[in-house]
Amino acid sequence: MPSKLLIAAAEAAHAARHADAFGVIVDSLRIDGVAVMQRVRDERDRFVGFVTEAVDHWPAEHRLRGRARFLDGHTLQVGEHTRVEARRIVIATGSHPNVPAEWREAAGDRLILNDDVFAWQSLPQSVAVLGTGVIALELAQALHRLGVRVCVYGRSERVGPLTDPALQAEARMVFAEELPMRLGASDLYLQRVGNEVAVRVGDEEPAAQRYEWILAASGRRPNLQALDLPQSGLPLDTRGVPLFDPGTGQIADSRVFIAGDATHEREILHEAADEGRIAGDNAGRFPDVRLRPRRAPLSVVFSDPQIMLAGQSHAQLLRSGVDFAVGEVSFEDQGRSRVMLKNRGALHLYAERRSGRLLGAEMLGPAAEHLGHLLAWSVQRGDSVQEMLDSPFYHPVIEEALRTALRGLQRALRMGPPPVEHCLDCGPGA
Repeated sequence: MPSKLLIAAAEAAHAARHADAFGVIVDSLRIDGVAVMQRVRDERDRFVGFVTEAVDHWPAEHRLRGRARFLDGHTLQVGEHTRVEARRIVIATGSHPNVPAEWREAAGDRLILNDDVFAWQSLPQSVAVLGTGVIALELAQALHRLGVRVCVYGRSERVGPLTDPALQAEARMVFAEELPMRLGASDLYLQRVGNEVAVRVGDEEPAAQRYEWILAASGRRPNLQALDLPQSGLPLDTRGVPLFDPGTGQIADSRVFIAGDATHEREILHEAADEGRIAGDNAGRFPDVRLRPRRAPLSVVFSDPQIMLAGQSHAQLLRSGVDFAVGEVSFEDQGRSRVMLKNRGALHLYAERRSGRLLGAEMLGPAAEHLGHLLAWSVQRGDSVQEMLDSPFYHPVIEEALRTALRGLQRALRMGPPPVEHCLDCGPGA
């Protein structure tokens, strides 16, 4: 939630800055960094308070505080004070940012993580964002729109989580139009210069740029190292993460279960909540372990334009070998999107050729958080493209773009009518 609070402030500033495109003139724009960060901290503390209050109200006999590590498959040492022999164990230790040691050594206390941003008393002058993933993209754009000098550095050419090559290329273009970016910066060098950090990419021009802060946002790792998992005898993969069944949360055939970011798989809050429920239920009824089907995957990036993946991604479908067709729509000429000046990006839908069933979608564009829900629900229900087209579509709404993509997908499946040049009943992009 803290990042979304910062994004909300950035959206307000961006709307005011570009209001003249609608004929609305804003004579002056002043961003009060102290007030921005005060609201972020106040609301963050409010949200966190709900969680801590709930935990604090648990009966004392059901709480044991301290760092735990495995002594064997059913025994834990908690701190230096307590040994616990457990009939069932659930690992739900979360994750932490993955920061290369050389970055920490070079930048020192000028290097921060995403959570540190929300402790700022005011907005800084400049920030270098290292990474191009979800957190990096959201925070970089928000800070940029709030007047902070920002540059995004990425080791690869990828921007965000999109796997469809065409959408990934469009994302690079769209975000580079607004944000200064250095992609393909695998040879990144940091050097502390007083209270700033110089960032240089190889020996290329331009020369090193200096920033007040370095924001490390280059992925996360599970919080597993301190658990001493080798002592548990549990099977581990090459990364040291336990091998588990996503449908049960159980690690091999043991009495140990795992959930949340500690699995290093779907590192999203609603997925972690589902995993916690699955692992907790099965730990509670062990050895009567039951399989629980997972929901259709859904992920959203709250950038502008937003990014969404629902169901199986383009890359997953290619790896699976399934024969699928693609339906596309651009938002450039989509009616409602143009009205709001949000006409950037595209939506791609993927359906199985044999059955016509929707398998997944990827999107860069407006209202992706809402379209993503509709598409994830359709994937989970097993809707066919025809069944989706038979559903109601209002006019004029962004969802009409979904209908256009579905019509194209129906034709690609060779299940629908040929395209027509004009639609007399609907506007552009309908």
